[in-house]
Amino acid sequence: MVGLGNPGREYVETRHNVGFRVLDRLAELLGHRFKGPRHEALYAETSSPGRRAGQVIWVKPLTFMNESGRSVKKFVEEFEVAPEDLLVVVDDLDLPLGQLRIRKTGSAGGHRGLESLERVLGSREYPRVRVGIGRPPGRIDPADWVLASFGKDERVEAEVVEIEARDAVVACLRDGLVTAMNGFNHRNTGDDRSE
Repeated sequence: MVGLGNPGREYVETRHNVGFRVLDRLAELLGHRFKGPRHEALYAETSSPGRRAGQVIWVKPLTFMNESGRSVKKFVEEFEVAPEDLLVVVDDLDLPLGQLRIRKTGSAGGHRGLESLERVLGSREYPRVRVGIGRPPGRIDPADWVLASFGKDERVEAEVVEIEARDAVVACLRDGLVTAMNGFNHRNTGDDRSE
């Protein structure tokens, strides 16, 4: 289970750190604490809240977004995890703020963190929970947009979708990916449910 973001206080509230914040919300809900660093990440090990007994490794890479794959690769190798057994939580410019979408696979779509993962894994066949942060208005550079905090008028909606993403992750673990997709993808995107 990987949440993507950037380390450091100056990035805590940025749009690009949605993945970290969703994992923090999961830690609060499930009662686990992150420790480390290990393999250039904060991490936690818990049993799965799912229907299948097993271990879940929660990972927040500290390598900065563009090098996230370096840390994730070390965990994948240590725990012998196949790409399709990962679940990555990531911000998404192409989804409006307040929407989320669970996908079995997909392209990086220009997201540097996902590009890093694909580079080191040699695959894009891994599930992800994409959390919408919306496109920047006007001529704002997307690189500046993702490193900015949510505005006052966006904060409530951002918090709501982070909680929904937290619940989507729990549903993926508890009920399986397809059931979670059917339960969450249609709520506010109008997308096909289990594509």
